[in-house]
Amino acid sequence: MHTLLPIYYQIKQTIKNWIINKEFSPGGKIPSENELAGRFGVSRLTVRQAISQLTQEGFLVSRRGEGTFVTENVQLIDSCSFEFRGLIDDFFFAQISEIKTRSVQTERRIAPKLIREKLQLEGPDTEVIQIKRVRYLRDKRFTYSTNYLPLEIGGRIKEKSLYEKSLLQVLGQDLGIQLTEAVQTIEASFADPEVAEHLAIPSGSPILFVERIMYVARQKPIEIFQSAYPGDLYKFIVRYKNVIKKNGSEWIHQSG
Repeated sequence: MHTLLPIYYQIKQTIKNWIINKEFSPGGKIPSENELAGRFGVSRLTVRQAISQLTQEGFLVSRRGEGTFVTENVQLIDSCSFEFRGLIDDFFFAQISEIKTRSVQTERRIAPKLIREKLQLEGPDTEVIQIKRVRYLRDKRFTYSTNYLPLEIGGRIKEKSLYEKSLLQVLGQDLGIQLTEAVQTIEASFADPEVAEHLAIPSGSPILFVERIMYVARQKPIEIFQSAYPGDLYKFIVRYKNVIKKNGSEWIHQSG
């Protein structure tokens, strides 16, 4: 389990995922608090807190003397089927087995001025490799992304490999490039016509826009990743902790 999130919350999310993935059938009885406590290696109180929240959210129903059951509201369960929740580092690095690339377009083109500056490339006619991909989570369009790489790196990437691996895997495993650092920006935005078309959402719909710049040694940028995600698929959590100091206290936060 992740150390930054409360244990009860992690258990709650695990049970919820079991429900969403139909490991616990709608209307079916879930294991007892004792059984779940043993499975997770925690106290019954911790499990009870997780179950209480799931009951409040409508995913579980408690029946006195009988136990706890999964809701029969299939519509509620299915409405969460495509959610992707987690910590920022999970969002950054996770390679989810259900995510499949179904469209790849590779193009050699003149680098736009802003891209040229971010990749520290010289000359207005400098070319880059631009890669555009549409990826699916299960059968739902999950992300539309554009990558920019210097010609000497992007030109070595085989388009076929992008259907089988993430670009990070291609850079590390296939090209032997040792990435050392990344700077990632996440912000709310709206889908322009191109993004809307590829994500099959109305133009102007809310999206989560992510830009990530990857670096090798000596802080040399070698890749820009820009991706748009439907805005209703994500939930990030910020946990605050009150740190006691000699001259008072300070609230610090950890993003998730």
